[in-house]
Amino acid sequence: MDKTWLSAIATAISLIAFLPYLASTLRGAIRPHVMSWTIWGITTSIVFWAQREAGGGVGAWPVGFSAIIAFMVALLAYSKRGDIHIMRSDWVFFLSALAAIPLWYLTDSALLAVLLVTTIDVLGFGPTLRKGYAQPQSESLLFFSMIVVRNILVVFALESYSVTTALFPFAIGTMAAVVFTVVLVRRIQLKPKPGIDPQ
Repeated sequence: MDKTWLSAIATAISLIAFLPYLASTLRGAIRPHVMSWTIWGITTSIVFWAQREAGGGVGAWPVGFSAIIAFMVALLAYSKRGDIHIMRSDWVFFLSALAAIPLWYLTDSALLAVLLVTTIDVLGFGPTLRKGYAQPQSESLLFFSMIVVRNILVVFALESYSVTTALFPFAIGTMAAVVFTVVLVRRIQLKPKPGIDPQ
């Protein structure tokens, strides 16, 4: 299949995944962690520009689209008072994400920037994993499963393959699969047993 079509399908999956997530956040049914989504917005933006510089071509566009949506989720999480409990480690991830920009500028290395922000982005899943474990109903299984599929398509849509272009979507797809698994297992574990009074 043509890489432009793969990129278009990946972008469409992002839209399909995010629209219900945004709607559920507006209703208060899902309470995203504001700092996780802010970190993801920053890091995804950096990776988008690094992928473009490294020749990722049309495969980078779904990543850029996701960066815009991540910032929208962060704004909604804050305005709707989602999970705004911010720990000291969250600030460390946030400041590290910001530090990737001057680091990239000073070293002129897109690879170094991608390595840094991918690490930060993976660590940024920490607050969401913590919340998903404690409150599995507060996260969407459908959303994270679609993010896994989207990132697989992003990798196949890349016009140039290197650590710079492929590491980020591979890592994020893997982490989305981890969140999906944790939330699913915790929902099963916390589901009331038939015939047993939860009181």
